[in-house]
Amino acid sequence: MEAIPYRWSEVAEDNPIPLLTRRMVKGEQALVAQVKLAKGCQVATHSHASEQIAIHVSGRVRWAIGEPGSATFEEREMVGGEVMVLPSNVVHSVYAIEDTVILDVLAPPGPMGVDNQGR
Repeated sequence: MEAIPYRWSEVAEDNPIPLLTRRMVKGEQALVAQVKLAKGCQVATHSHASEQIAIHVSGRVRWAIGEPGSATFEEREMVGGEVMVLPSNVVHSVYAIEDTVILDVLAPPGPMGVDNQGR
């Protein structure tokens, strides 16, 4: 594979669920997505085989980690400047408390939770 430069402003944007837009760049071993969540956006509870690193650029969200009602379930608020690491197959959801920008890195590249969330 050769080195390829990108500009976020030139990467196609999609809108897989209400109140969420994203731009994705895929490599052979990972993908990075610039995800914009408008206040009130709810990404439903899901898991995926890819490890996910969520780099919070701005805004504030509430993560729910684990199966709701389980002994390991926890909620955590995060803001710009913080990073969430989600191992492979960890159940999670996220709610935007305010307009938020997150850079999601998934390795290996694969579907994101919003790809399987109905409209």
